[in-house]
Amino acid sequence: MSALEIAQLVLRVALAAAFIGMGILHFLPKGRRTMQAMIPPRLRMKPPLDPHGLVVISGLAEIAGGIGLLMPWDWVRIAAGIGLVLLLIAVFPANAYAATRPEKFGTLAVPHLPRLIGQIVLVALVVAASLPLTA
Repeated sequence: MSALEIAQLVLRVALAAAFIGMGILHFLPKGRRTMQAMIPPRLRMKPPLDPHGLVVISGLAEIAGGIGLLMPWDWVRIAAGIGLVLLLIAVFPANAYAATRPEKFGTLAVPHLPRLIGQIVLVALVVAASLPLTA
């Protein structure tokens, strides 16, 4: 195994742990309530796409994506990476909404530009972790 393959494996495991951990937080009462409150009013719909449903769906997607990054098959890791990138794009409006309400969300209210930069970096890391290396 080359140094690049080892680095990618370490990145994959770290991202998988982060996404699985965040996904689990979606199902803990305090985390679920906070995440539901972060959903902007314009995205609040009827079940199953109400805030509760969206938090459950995004939590399951994070867990599945994290597990997918750990799979030995390239096609599964690529699919997981695509899914996680789409998820990061989909949840950005909730993060942006929270950024405008620091009195309600405290440290979760990361200002827009740092949050956007963070999301872009995270997308790049997911892509780097999920694409097969060619020798």
